[in-house]
Parts: sequence; structure tokens; C-alpha cells
Amino acid sequence: MQRPVRFVVEADGGSRGNPGPAGYGAVVLDPATGETLAERAEYIGVATNNVAEYKGLIAGLKAARELAPDAVVQVRMDSKLVVEQMSGRWKIKHPDMKPLAAEAATILPRSQVTYEWIPRERNKHADRLANEAMDAGKRGKQWEPSASSAALDTSAARALATPPAGPPGDAAKGAAAVRAALASTSRTSATAPAREEAGADALFAEPGATAPGQVPAPAATAAQAPTATPGWGPDMGTPATFVLLRHGETALTPQKRFSGSGGADPELSPAGRRQASAVAEALAARGTVQTIVSSPLRRCRETAQAVADRLGLEVTVEEGLREVDFGAWEGLTFAEVKERFPDDLQAWLDSPRAAPTGGGESFTAATRRISATRDRLLAAHAGRTVLLVTHVTPVKMLVRLALGAPPESLFRMELSAASLSAVAYYADGNASVRLLNDTSHLR
Repeated sequence: MQRPVRFVVEADGGSRGNPGPAGYGAVVLDPATGETLAERAEYIGVATNNVAEYKGLIAGLKAARELAPDAVVQVRMDSKLVVEQMSGRWKIKHPDMKPLAAEAATILPRSQVTYEWIPRERNKHADRLANEAMDAGKRGKQWEPSASSAALDTSAARALATPPAGPPGDAAKGAAAVRAALASTSRTSATAPAREEAGADALFAEPGATAPGQVPAPAATAAQAPTATPGWGPDMGTPATFVLLRHGETALTPQKRFSGSGGADPELSPAGRRQASAVAEALAARGTVQTIVSSPLRRCRETAQAVADRLGLEVTVEEGLREVDFGAWEGLTFAEVKERFPDDLQAWLDSPRAAPTGGGESFTAATRRISATRDRLLAAHAGRTVLLVTHVTPVKMLVRLALGAPPESLFRMELSAASLSAVAYYADGNASVRLLNDTSHLR
């Protein structure tokens, strides 16, 4: 039986005067990744805060229904009134609220929707959208999605504030209470250099060791950077470190052709085999890789085996590390896809929910797959250094998720063949990107 689609809806509304010029904002999120799936905002003229909040709820539920009518939705709002009334615990007495509550209740079946109150600081995305809508109204205009920066400004903060999704013991998303404690505890500010990782030395340090200038506590995100001091905070122990190796070149790589999991399964080219040998020597010199896990595709298995033979380790194949299926684009260059499928390509560039022509895999679907794979591997390899031999998209997605960056960041990273990247995952759920696209071993 297929599991239902799950969404989080965060909604808010505001009035500058109560009553006064008012607007609402709502956002639909993927609970597994924190990815923004839809945004809604509108200036509604003169109204009260509560009316604006209800209208934000209605807009958010409608957006979720448009994405998936059978979705299970968790609504999170900082309005105690709306949450309690929609949960059936408080009576609705105000005549302006009754028709709004009735409309909200009919958008999705009651069995599909739950409500949770959250503090205002955890509802910043929807609050920002509501304020953008009111700002637009002040200028005599309506809110435009293209002008919004709410998702970019709140993605990093949400990564710290969102409660864990998934099964109990989820290593990558868990310990929300610890995160909240870390974020709210008052500490002496540290200078920026104190939070910098020590490059390749930090990546390949012996388990439990601290590289020069490296802070043993979890690395800062954008929301945390000014608040930690070396040696302060709880001891999170040795992180699990994923060393991310993109496979060596195939015949398609220099031609920059789409090469995913839906087309041919090319072998390494002579250049690719030389690259695999070079990276194997580099990893042997470092001596810290304890486990090797590979995508099932041939180019990765060949690269992984070259490293395994040098290190004396076995290779485990993990289906979840495969490349995205690029559908009808497999084997084509970007220019060829643009010529043959211009509308599909533009949609793919504009939205992570758009899939390549011919039944390919969207970035949204791939993110769910990669997130689940990451969590399985973290649970199996806590505190260990694991080499993941995989492809461009999985590496970029793991880095994006660790940074709390928006989906469009996938198009803003360079990742060369046989390059090394690395992410460390701490016991509180935080992640630290320690290396990206290192090709020094190929020079």
C-alpha cells in the first residue's frame, strides 16, 4: 500500500492597526526536506489580524490541495485562536470568523488535517510573506511571487527549527530539542575564523581528533554562525563523515551529455580509470575511510572498486545513490535538449517539481530518495568515515541539504569528475560541509 503524501502548511496573517491594512502569507513544505513547494500571499485591504490569519490558513490548505488532494497535512500557525478553534477545542463566537472557519474546514477532509501551535519565531516564512503582501498593498499593488525573498531568508532558520520528520531515531533530522537549546542558549560570540573548518586536514583527521583551528562542536549554519565559542556546548562525539566521490569520466562526460540512470550504463573511459586510480592513491595516503558504498551504476562501481582494491575494503551497493533518471534527455547535450524540448527544459530549470521529458525523475522526488538514503546510511555508520561513490546530483543534493540551501543552488555548484566533497553529521542533527569539489589528487 502506497504511503500518503505529507505536507506541512505554515500560515500567518497580520494587520497594521487591527483593524487596518492587512495581508496573509502561507507556505507548503515537504516535511522530509524542508523544501518550499508552494507560496501564497495577498493584500486583503482593511481587516483584523484574526481575519488575515484565517485567510492565510485557507490559502495554504488550497495550495496543498492543488498539489495533492489526498495529502495528509500538518498545519502550523502561531495563532493560538485559529489552532484551537480549528481543532475543535474553542468555540467560534465572532461572526467574522465563522464563515472563514467553515470554509477552511471544507477544503480537505478533516481526517487529513491536524493543527499545531508554534511560537512566532518558528513561523518566519509565513510571517515574511504576510508582510511582503502588506508592503505591496501600501504601494497600491499585489504581492508577486517573483519578487519574494521569504524562502531564501528563512530556509536556514527552518533547518534548525523544524521538528524531526520520519521514524523515531531519525539521525539526520532528530534531536530538535537539543537544536532549540543550542540556538537559544546565550553564549559569548566567536570570531569567524574560529568557526572555519580546516579543509582537507579536517576532512581526513583521525576519528575524534580536532584539526588546527577546528571547533569540535557542530559547524555553524547561517542562523548560528555568531553564537558559538570553541569548547562550548554539549559534546556531540565523533560525527559520521560522508566522503562524497563523484565517479571518474565516461565517454559522455567530456561532451557534457545528460547521463543518468534511465539510459545507457557507460563504463569508465581510459581517462576515468586513471582518475579512479589517482583518487584511490589519495584516499590510501589519508587512511581514514572505513567503509565504501557505491551507486549501482557501472561507472560508480568501477570507481569504487579501484579504491576498494587499494584500501583492502569491500564495496556495498546502495540503490538510493543512483543518478537521477533524465528520461528522454539521456545522452543529449544541454543545447540539444533546449532545441528539442525547450518548454520542458525551462520548466525543469524553473521548478524542482518538474521532471525531464518522458517520465524522468524530478529533483523533488530525487531529494526525498537521497534524504532517505542518507538517513539509512547514518543510522548504519554512526561515528564512521564512509566513502560514498555516486553522481553529480546526489552529491549536490547532500551538500544542499547540509547547508539548508534552496533547490536552485543545485545549478550553482561545480562538480568535476572524480572530485571529492565531504559532509560531517553530528549527533544533534546538524551537518557541516567540510569540502567541495576537491580535485587536487588529479593534478
